[in-house]
Amino acid sequence: MRYITVENLSYQYEQTPVLEGVNYHLDSGEFVTLTGENGAAKTTLIKATLGILQPKVGTVTISPVNTQGKKLRMAYLPQQIASFNAGFPSTVYEFVKSGRYPRKGWFRQLNSHDEEHIKASLESVGMWENRHKGLGDLSGGQKQRAVIARMFASDPDVFVLDEPTTGMDAGTTKTFYELMHHNAHKHGKSVLMITHDPEEVKAYADRNIHLVRNHDLPWRCFNVHEREDEASS
Repeated sequence: MRYITVENLSYQYEQTPVLEGVNYHLDSGEFVTLTGENGAAKTTLIKATLGILQPKVGTVTISPVNTQGKKLRMAYLPQQIASFNAGFPSTVYEFVKSGRYPRKGWFRQLNSHDEEHIKASLESVGMWENRHKGLGDLSGGQKQRAVIARMFASDPDVFVLDEPTTGMDAGTTKTFYELMHHNAHKHGKSVLMITHDPEEVKAYADRNIHLVRNHDLPWRCFNVHEREDEASS
C-alpha cells in the first residue's frame, strides 16, 4: 500500500532553490534510505514531505489510513534529538511510557500489553537496564536511544528518521538496522531514513533514494536518483 507520494516537489530558501522536480514514494513494508552529499537538502526534503516546510511547487499525498484501514500514524525523529533539555524531570521508563498514551488516550490506564510493549521497546535499543535513570543522567547516545524507544512504544505505521544512529556504537547500530528491517518486512511498517553511511545499512534496506546535483541548473539544486538494494532476508 502506498503511504507517501511526492510529485514534482521543489523548494527554495528565500530566493535560492535547493530542490527541483523531486519525485519519490514510500510503501508499506519497505525500508528506504535517503542519501546525498553534505548540503544535498535531505532534511529539507523530509520536512517538506511532512508539511513542516511548505514546498514552492509540487504535491505530497499521504494516505489517511494504514493497511488495516485505521488512521495512519507517523513518527518523525529529527536530527540531534539527543540535545533536548537534560533537566527533563523524568526517568527513562516514564519518558518511553509517555509515548504509549497517544494510542490509548491520556486519561486511560495502560494495561499489561502496553507495559510489555514498553519493555520490548527499551530492550530493543539496549536501554532496559537504564530504565530507572533520569534523562539528565544519560550520555548523548543513551538519550538518542531513549527517544527511539519512545518512538517504538508509540507503534507508528511510518518511521521518518534523520540520521538516527548518531551517537550509537557499532553493535547498537547493527541491531537498530535489523529492527527497522524486521518492522518493515514482518509488521508492514514503512521506514524512510536519512543516513550518512549507505554502505553500512545497504544489507538491510530495500531501496535507496539518492539526491544528486542537477548540473543543468545554475544553482546548487538537487533531485532524485533511485536504486534498489539487495535486502537481507
